[in-house]
Amino acid sequence: MTINQYAWEDHEFVMAIQRDALPPLEWIRAFEAAARLSSFTAAARELGLTQAAVSQRIRNLELRLGAHLFDRQARGVALSLEGETSLPQVQAALDQLVHSTANLFASPRRKITIVATASVIELWIVPRLLQIVRGFPDLQVSFETIQQLPDHPRTEADFEIIFGEGNWPGHEARRLFFEELSPVAAPASLREASGDWEKLPRIATFGPRIGWRDWSTEMDEPPPPPARLRFDTFAQALRAAELGCGVLLGSLALCRTSLDAGRLVRLTDKVLRTKGCYWITWSRSQPGFRERRTLLDCLTMEMSPESERLKEAALPASLK
Repeated sequence: MTINQYAWEDHEFVMAIQRDALPPLEWIRAFEAAARLSSFTAAARELGLTQAAVSQRIRNLELRLGAHLFDRQARGVALSLEGETSLPQVQAALDQLVHSTANLFASPRRKITIVATASVIELWIVPRLLQIVRGFPDLQVSFETIQQLPDHPRTEADFEIIFGEGNWPGHEARRLFFEELSPVAAPASLREASGDWEKLPRIATFGPRIGWRDWSTEMDEPPPPPARLRFDTFAQALRAAELGCGVLLGSLALCRTSLDAGRLVRLTDKVLRTKGCYWITWSRSQPGFRERRTLLDCLTMEMSPESERLKEAALPASLK
């Protein structure tokens, strides 16, 4: 037997040992789901298993690893110290496995659908479209508008933008932006009010969005005057503020382009931060596709004033 043959057999032997040392993937998935949801029952529901099956798989994993991953309690389970240490590494490995599998086996997508409110589409997605168009020349992106952001996924679209805390059973989620609110107005209207923005008419939107009364309560200020103008969408209210019609309690993320361009100015350093954020979500049961990670990177990227100028410069003269 040659040296090369010995080396090959040694390599095969080592690989076999490594394969045997790896726990079955279904055990790892059960651990990740139960740890993320803090419940064997919820993990079973997500994975389509019984609670007993999830419990057995996690028990098998603990025996294989020689580690105590959960503390069983009367009202549920909690991660042990070893479990807390392992969870981020497990989630990163599963994410990488999904991404690698999509790159290796998934067919390129030709069409995707994104569901969001008109304001999020216009004020957050559209400023990032140039990167998507350039990066995916063969991809058709369709946008479907909903009137109000739901607090849980409810459509069959490829992606849905919703407001909440980012943890929905059966769905992955990636944060788009934090919701931070602060008064904004056009520079001309502020000059007309001699710099006292409290004298300006209030602009507001219909629906459950946090409004002026919440601002006054949080800032320990007197109740605000009734809004003089009220709109169906935040984008409409933003345009009215840009035209000098009054002061808007603006979402700083959605106002970013207007603030950077000088069409609006912030009137105070105070900020009202909401508990939830805006997330882009997709179903875990959805087949992976290789463009997804890059597409999400485009949709979640921060837009600087310089990138806005480059985007404008790239447009044909007829569109400027």
